[in-house]
Amino acid sequence: MNIHSIFIHIVELPTIRPHKLSMHTITKQTIVVAQINDTEGLTGWSEVATIGGASYGEATPEAIKVNCETYITPHLIGKNPQQFNLLMYEISKTVSGNYFARALIEGALIDLAAKQRNIPAYDLLGGKTHDSLPVAWTLASGDTGKDIEEAKELLLQKKHRIFKLKIGVGDAMENVEHVLKIKKEVGDGARLTVDVNQAWDETTANYAIARLQDGGVSMIEQPLPKWNFEGMSRLTERFSVPIMADEGANSIHEIFQIAKHRSGNSIALKVCKAGGLQATKTAAGIAEAAGLGLYGGTMIESSLGTAVGLHVYSTIPHLEFGTELFGPLLFKDTITANNIEYSNFEVVVPDGPGFGMIIDEEKLDHYKRS
Repeated sequence: MNIHSIFIHIVELPTIRPHKLSMHTITKQTIVVAQINDTEGLTGWSEVATIGGASYGEATPEAIKVNCETYITPHLIGKNPQQFNLLMYEISKTVSGNYFARALIEGALIDLAAKQRNIPAYDLLGGKTHDSLPVAWTLASGDTGKDIEEAKELLLQKKHRIFKLKIGVGDAMENVEHVLKIKKEVGDGARLTVDVNQAWDETTANYAIARLQDGGVSMIEQPLPKWNFEGMSRLTERFSVPIMADEGANSIHEIFQIAKHRSGNSIALKVCKAGGLQATKTAAGIAEAAGLGLYGGTMIESSLGTAVGLHVYSTIPHLEFGTELFGPLLFKDTITANNIEYSNFEVVVPDGPGFGMIIDEEKLDHYKRS
C-alpha cells in the first residue's frame, strides 16, 4: 500500500458574487489539489487555496504546483503514507519554506493514510473534540441596507450569527460607519468582526478602532501591515477589543514572536500558512500557552479544503472566535460529490474515511486548468 503516483491540479471555481479584500477581488477562486494514489487503488486528496495570484503572498498556485512536482513528490514515490510524519520531516530538511506546498502534500498523505485504516483523518490527529464549530459569514455587498437585510435573513435561517466585514478598501472612516450601522441593526443577536487585510497605517487604526470598539465590534483582524509587529503590539496594549494577527501569523516561529511581544492577542490559524495540519496544532499550542485566542481561518477553500481545516480544527479544544470556514457557500459549484453541512449556526465536521469527502473527478477535470 505504498505510494504509486502523485498528481497536482490547479482548479478554478466561479463564485456566486465578488469577494472583496484590500489587495484583490475574487470572482473566480484558484485552488490547488493534490492526488496521491497507492498501489492498492486508494487515493488521498487535499487542497490549498490562494488569493489573487501573487497579490496576497508569495505562494502562487503555479509556484505551489511546480515546487510540489519538482522538489517534494519525487521523495514520496514508493514510500509508506502511514509514515506521513517522518516523510514530512524529511521533506522539511530539503525544502525550505513553501508552506502551502508542504501543507498540500501532507494533507493528501494524511487523507490516504486514514483511508487505508478506514478511519477519519481527525483520529490520526488526536481525535476530535467538536462535532461542529461556529462559522462566520462575510457581508460583502458594500451596500449597508443589503448587508443588514442579508444578516437578518441568515440569523432567521440559523445559518450564521457571526458576521465579518472586509473594510480595507476605500475610506476608512466611511467603512467604520458602515460597520456601526449594521451592528446597531443586528444588535446583540450577532457578533460583528472586521478584517482590514493590512490596509491601515497606525494613525488610521487608532482613530478607527476607537470607534469600532465603542460601537460593539468584537474583533479587529490584521489592521496593520504584516511586518509592523511593534505597531500591532501598541494597538493590542491600547484597546480592549481583541486584535487578531492573520497575515502576520504564518509559521510557528512568527506565532511565537507574536506571543512573546503581544503583537495581537488572538491568532487566525490556517493550515496552509502553518505548513500542514500537524504544524497547525503546534501553532495552536504555542498560542494557547501564551493565552492568545484562536480562530479557525480560511483562504476561501472549496468543500475539500474546508474538510481539511475542519478535521484539524475539530481536535483543538478551545477556538474562542469560532471559524470562518464558509468557503463552500461562496462557490457556484464544487469538485466533491458530497457537501459540507451547515446547521444551527455551525459547520459540521464530516465523518467517513480520511477527510470524509468524495471527489467528483468529472467536475475536477471540468474546472482544472489544461
